[in-house]
Amino acid sequence: MSIFKVKKILFKNIKRFKNYIILAILIAFFILVGYEYYFKYMKIINNPKMLKGIILSYGRYGVLAFFTLEILQVVVFFIPGEFVQIASGYIYGSFFGTILSVVGITLGSVIAYTVSKIYGRPFIEKITSKNKLKFFTKILNSKNINFLVFLLYLIPGIPKDILSYICGVSRMNLREFFIYSTLGRLPGIIISSYFGSKLYSGNKFVIVIISVSMVLLFLMGFLKGEKALLRISKCRSSTKK
Repeated sequence: MSIFKVKKILFKNIKRFKNYIILAILIAFFILVGYEYYFKYMKIINNPKMLKGIILSYGRYGVLAFFTLEILQVVVFFIPGEFVQIASGYIYGSFFGTILSVVGITLGSVIAYTVSKIYGRPFIEKITSKNKLKFFTKILNSKNINFLVFLLYLIPGIPKDILSYICGVSRMNLREFFIYSTLGRLPGIIISSYFGSKLYSGNKFVIVIISVSMVLLFLMGFLKGEKALLRISKCRSSTKK
């Protein structure tokens, strides 16, 4: 067999398995970035004061650095989003911190949605657990998917780190996902940024009130959120029949 034929067969196989090769590269990238952030930078990310010092050390590029972190906390979903959102308020204040978080998180969500839309369910199965995929698939099979996605992002305590990816393989289009995920996230982002700004002011009374409220809401969502969503999806599906 000539070298030309070998090259032709090799090129044909690469072209045939192009999507799988790109998928493998993406998974390797997620694992590598996840390792870097989780094991090396988690202490920094969970410490708003330390994070503020690092971000401000970039000078005029600090906003860009933090904006990138906001995108990454959605795309590389092991980064705890709540702490990053609190840090945005701590570093940049309530208003600008909220704007920065909304734009960064929305862009990160659109990237995650688009990646899963291109590579489909096999990609999702490789980056999440079967139980989580089963739960979200059950919810997203409901006829009123837009309302339920809004609730999923709105209710604190429900694990939603992989949700942007799963929405990409649902029947929800990008425009609907953009609108309902952003609306659902907005209250939580505003509260987190406001809380972060109060950490800087040192107002202990306000900090305690917000902290207790956030913990209670989180516990309610964690304990009752999933069951409530399943009940709502069943009720709304039955009323549509």
